[in-house]
Amino acid sequence: MLTIAIQNKGRLNEDTISLLADAGITASASHRKLISDAKGFPLHVLYLRDDDIPQAVAMGVADIGIVGLNEVLEKEQDVDILMKLGFGACRLSLAVPNAVDYPGLNWFEGKRVATSYPVILRNYFSENGIQAFVHEIAGSVEVAPAVGMADAIFDIVSSGGTLIQNGLREEDTVIHSEAVLIGNPHIDAEKKADIDKLMFRFRSILESKGMKYVLMNLPKEKVPEAVAILPGMKSPTLLPLADEAWVSLHVVLHEDTLWEKIEQLKNIGAEDILVLALENVIR
Repeated sequence: MLTIAIQNKGRLNEDTISLLADAGITASASHRKLISDAKGFPLHVLYLRDDDIPQAVAMGVADIGIVGLNEVLEKEQDVDILMKLGFGACRLSLAVPNAVDYPGLNWFEGKRVATSYPVILRNYFSENGIQAFVHEIAGSVEVAPAVGMADAIFDIVSSGGTLIQNGLREEDTVIHSEAVLIGNPHIDAEKKADIDKLMFRFRSILESKGMKYVLMNLPKEKVPEAVAILPGMKSPTLLPLADEAWVSLHVVLHEDTLWEKIEQLKNIGAEDILVLALENVIR
């Protein structure tokens, strides 16, 4: 049986529980537990702080884990990044006070930079030949310049609202992060097979994001025009109707082009168009 480490609370915990549920796996969302058994898949769920998850997976305490890429890069543990999961998006950026006339990355030469991610920042400065003083802070990094602890900060940015509130301006994005599935690289063959099954479920969910199932009635003579409009995943599905002059056309479309395609279909005579949510795509 696999053991998966997930964040014990917060938004990443909620999104992870939701992903598992979409994959037919029921797990407790309670952060008061240390470990529980999931239903719908042979899986133990281990609830940890996000910064403990990479080490737990590297040590074999957990076989796999779901955590932000930023934590994986910061902890530099011996784990494999198995797949990106499409949620928990954020970026780690350098930010300076609004009053600073920022000419470029060389501005950080000799400056003090406060961060909760000293490993990522030191690596970035080293790669760019910048000699700066990295000051590690565990708490509210964004207040460091205002109280004189640092000249600038390196921190997680989502909307940027916190920076604005503290008189800071984002200048350089170092990494883009999101939730990832990580695994112990020394896993045995049996558990590897179970991980592949779990990843298959996750991929089917991710591939269905933003997709809609569309069906409509269409004059049979208009099928070639409709096929040109709707290539679909391979090609549209056609089903006969009682009225031989009409067919029912079914296709999967991305929501980005959905309404444009519907307008084109209506213009060639499509009627009774239904748009349905798509839960999973199995390839």
